[in-house]
Amino acid sequence: MKVIITIPAFNEEKTIGKTIKEIKEVMQKTPHYHEILVIDDGSRDRTIRVAKEAGAIVYNNRRNCGLAETFKHEMQRCKEHKADIIIHTDADGQYPAGYIPALIQKLQEGNDLVLGTRFGKGKYKGSLMKKLGNIAFAKTFSKLLKKRITDTTTGFRAFTPEVAKLPIISSFTYTQEQLLRAGRKKMRITEVPIKARKTRESKLFRNSFDYAIKAWITILRLYRDFTPLRFFGTMGLITMTPGAIIGFYFIYLHLTTGITGHLGLLFLMIILLLTGLQITLFGFLADMQRR
Repeated sequence: MKVIITIPAFNEEKTIGKTIKEIKEVMQKTPHYHEILVIDDGSRDRTIRVAKEAGAIVYNNRRNCGLAETFKHEMQRCKEHKADIIIHTDADGQYPAGYIPALIQKLQEGNDLVLGTRFGKGKYKGSLMKKLGNIAFAKTFSKLLKKRITDTTTGFRAFTPEVAKLPIISSFTYTQEQLLRAGRKKMRITEVPIKARKTRESKLFRNSFDYAIKAWITILRLYRDFTPLRFFGTMGLITMTPGAIIGFYFIYLHLTTGITGHLGLLFLMIILLLTGLQITLFGFLADMQRR
């Protein structure tokens, strides 16, 4: 069985050598043939040189493309290297390599995607805002997938080549989109509790607010694409509700004092009802096209 460990890297000369060494020490104790691929995302330091000296196979983006595009590059290389199992981890050493055999074991038991959850063992060492955000995302995804998920943003995960083929449309990150697409395809998803190390601040976003905005936009886009009827139906209902309330108000006036004036309110009611109806019909059309 061929295991490919992929690592995206951007200016990680201080940590990537140690990370690769730790992975090699763990994998050498397993019966699996393995390769370590580093996808350098336009680093300006010695990341490429350090990774090669540590024994990794290195590919690089000619410019900084961001995590989502680098992940797509990783999946392309994994296909070329004919991976049977793909392990994805970070270059900063946040995720201890000692948990890799446990991830592999879960895949061998029949799962398609295995997440290394930071909320299942020990105390999570990230910021409070990020922790609260992850909890909110986890509850949302658990509801969407009808399965308990505790860590939707973990970069430490193992998956099959079939999961690697799932498309990624986000330009921000792959973590939540891959999870949702795998769930919608009825693939088997499970988690392995890990104790992550505390590392430097994330390079993916400027602050927690920036992260939350980008992540929720991604989730809304995916929700729209996967369940268009429910998405647009909800939007249409929200739009039509105040129009219906105004309509009932006019009925009340008609039965009591009579309707006089209120021309502007009448036009508002018509606009709200027609707009809501159009949005709902658009949802039906989008759902038909998706099927």
